[in-house]
Amino acid sequence: MKRLLLLMIGLAIGFTVEAQTVVTGTVIDEADQPLIGATVFVPETSQGTSTDVNGDFKFEVRQGTDKVQISYLNYKTMSFDIDTANARINLGTIKMEPEAIAMENVVITQSVAVQRKTPVAVSTVVASEIEFKLGGQEFPEILKSTPGVYVTKDGGGYGDSKINMRGFKSANVAVMINGVPVNDMEWGGVYWSNWAGLSDVTRSMQTQRGMGASKISSPSVGGTINIVTNTIDAKRGGSVSYGIGNDGANTMSVSLSTGLMDNGWAASVLFAKRWGDGYIQGTGYTGYNWFVNVSKRINSQHQLSLTAFGAPQKHNQRKPLYAGLSIEEWDKVAKWTGEDNKYRYNAVYGFDNNGKERSSMVNQYHKPQISLNHQWQIDHKSSLSTALYVSIGRGSGYSGQGRTSADRAMWNGSSNGKLLYNFRKSDGTFDYGAIQDMNAASLDGSRMVMSRSVNDHMWYGLLSTYSNEIAPGLELSAGVDVRYYVGKHTNEIVDLYDGAYFIDDADRKNVKAENNAAAADPNWKYEKLSVGDVVYRDYDGHVHQEGVFAQLEWTKNKVNAFVSGSVSNTGYWRVDRFYYDEAHQRSETMNFVGFTAKAGVNYNVTNSSNLFLNVGYISRAPFFSGGAFLQSTTSHMTNPDAVNEKVFSVEGGYGLRTERFALNLNAYYTLWMDKSDVRSKLMSNGDYARVNLTGIDARHTGVELDLRYKPARWVNLTGMLSWGDWVWSSNARGYYYDSQGQPMTAKMDGTVASGIMAEDHAWIELEQKGVHVAGSAQTTAAVGADFFPFKGLRLSANFNLYARNYADFYLGSTAVANTTTTVNDPWKIPVGHQVDLSASYSFNIGKVNATIYGNVNNLYDYNYVMDAQCATDTKGWQDCYAVMYSFGRTYTVRLKISF
Repeated sequence: MKRLLLLMIGLAIGFTVEAQTVVTGTVIDEADQPLIGATVFVPETSQGTSTDVNGDFKFEVRQGTDKVQISYLNYKTMSFDIDTANARINLGTIKMEPEAIAMENVVITQSVAVQRKTPVAVSTVVASEIEFKLGGQEFPEILKSTPGVYVTKDGGGYGDSKINMRGFKSANVAVMINGVPVNDMEWGGVYWSNWAGLSDVTRSMQTQRGMGASKISSPSVGGTINIVTNTIDAKRGGSVSYGIGNDGANTMSVSLSTGLMDNGWAASVLFAKRWGDGYIQGTGYTGYNWFVNVSKRINSQHQLSLTAFGAPQKHNQRKPLYAGLSIEEWDKVAKWTGEDNKYRYNAVYGFDNNGKERSSMVNQYHKPQISLNHQWQIDHKSSLSTALYVSIGRGSGYSGQGRTSADRAMWNGSSNGKLLYNFRKSDGTFDYGAIQDMNAASLDGSRMVMSRSVNDHMWYGLLSTYSNEIAPGLELSAGVDVRYYVGKHTNEIVDLYDGAYFIDDADRKNVKAENNAAAADPNWKYEKLSVGDVVYRDYDGHVHQEGVFAQLEWTKNKVNAFVSGSVSNTGYWRVDRFYYDEAHQRSETMNFVGFTAKAGVNYNVTNSSNLFLNVGYISRAPFFSGGAFLQSTTSHMTNPDAVNEKVFSVEGGYGLRTERFALNLNAYYTLWMDKSDVRSKLMSNGDYARVNLTGIDARHTGVELDLRYKPARWVNLTGMLSWGDWVWSSNARGYYYDSQGQPMTAKMDGTVASGIMAEDHAWIELEQKGVHVAGSAQTTAAVGADFFPFKGLRLSANFNLYARNYADFYLGSTAVANTTTTVNDPWKIPVGHQVDLSASYSFNIGKVNATIYGNVNNLYDYNYVMDAQCATDTKGWQDCYAVMYSFGRTYTVRLKISF
């Protein structure tokens, strides 16, 4: 493959003899503000580009080209005659004219903020920047230089990255693709491995910090990520690309687009594949990405768009809790890996007796999303936009099972940061063959088996928005947001590891006869199970949500103001086939009514500066998992203390934009009340206990600054500084459960309590008020420079810094059950930083355009700590485990040919 890439590059360079003309310019809107992502192209060809964050564009056209066009959604397409006898053509500043009747796809764009109009803190990354800078990074990492954003690779597996905004974890950061929400309906999070290939078809990626501008009935707390893909605006043509990178990384893609044809039809398709060994030991991966969009502009009033995409993948993992190590333990594994590669070590990487590579942490999933959008421009003042969508989730992750909790814990590679040696070979690899030997010799079946933790789902939704200019400068938007979700969760045995059968008495003994008649038979729990049989859990989680929303927006002269609100009902219930029989399998339904109220104003002080202020209050239903149900995996028991989470936020900001300089400065204050959380504790049997905490308050405040400066045509400079102060503002109380979801007694040895919240159910109260919220660097900074030294060449260097990053806490030795425990302020992780380089060179091969991309991340190969967990009674780094380091130096090279 490497030889093939080198041959392609050599052939490409050999054909770069055709003379070119460079066309430049700046595109602005009717308010003289830059239009980001406007398409600049040569009609009927693949030659084109998009405007950057300053509205600037620069691209090459072939000799003989006589026309250039510029298009942007809801603006009239503009054409310019050019003469390629000139080596350089500057079209100057181009002001776009809005269409008289804009065929805006409201469902896609209703949550996208507009600079100097929408009063929120916003940053936008356009497609050309994603393609130029992403390289071999995870998709969310393109946002790492955004104020208030902290992205890590977690354990380092393909697609396992996580993103926090303003100190709020991913469950509280809304992700929307073409206006459709994708956060999990049960616990709120996003697995980026499901969207790993989305970067290939993204038109723009916008982050709105805080409550944002989204009009759906259940908005975010920490921020919103709006991803808009190619639709009817895609230009005619296609591309093929192939790339290589460190550790056997390979990428290839093919895309085709018809553009908008004379008959009103437009179609775009893409197929891509990624595969490699993984930077972390034993984390090989194979991932695909497919995308299809078919659109029809029926007439000047109606437009239909059908979009479907998915990213099936399979990859091995390294989970921090079960394979992460302490700092001292990372130093010890250097005897196997060498000093330079110790942070690549994977404690669950190993082989079986047949020499086959094995891992106890494997994930495979495919979550295609299909949406049908209809846009009806009723008249020049009103429109109705509707999206019907479905998400089909199919996949699983490995989950090791055992006859006892101690057996189950031995699937882990580490415990509290200490490497486990129960099944460890002399070379440091995990000895899966020893498990086979143990099971084969056992007289009562396998002691340890591997199960497939299935998490399938079907999710249906309807999102419809009506907009009407009810008076000059006064627009009303209102709509409905309806969702229905069913998640199937079961564990099926996939490998007996050379045992004859498996007995799941560790779980079946906890099934009560009054809930499941099968448990009345004393022999039922000793049933001999084989591959395909269910263990541990088998239930469906049902979630429905119905909401309405409305917004009134007033624009006059220099002022834009809005008030908005929403009301929604969220309902939860379970259907359990393991702990309950058919007569008892359905739980009660819990309903929570939530609402939002937001208001904001933007004032354009001058043509180059503006001020904004927004305030909002959210009352949001608790999550299905760890909120409405005390232990959603094993019990119908509802949380008697479950109440809506509440959020109050106020934010203000200032913006300045001139021809060469742009600055955004904003400050925020957020109170988060009655939230839920989960903490862990290692038990004497090696298993991990969980404590479900409720009624927690936190305060998040901060200041964010980003700026851009263009001292010359050939150079752009960027900078960012974000300072946060995020602390817990209340104490917390919760109950203990083991890793299988069973209530525990105060013995903390695996003994199961008589019932959830029963008298013998162990509890704990944490004195955590004033302790720093963990998981994100509370100070981040970035400096970047882009250079365009000559025709076709672009160079970029970016420096990122992470400081005041506090380790998360787990329950340490002083966290004794049925007591109150003081939480010490956790370890402040040392400052981390890295430099990334990007380069591209564009040229022609005959009549097609080619671009070579190169990326080097973490140039000076410096491993710094990004995440860690420390004991509640911590005295420093010595008490920390699950310490996860950044990747060292990585690289990618890619060739893309567009036609």
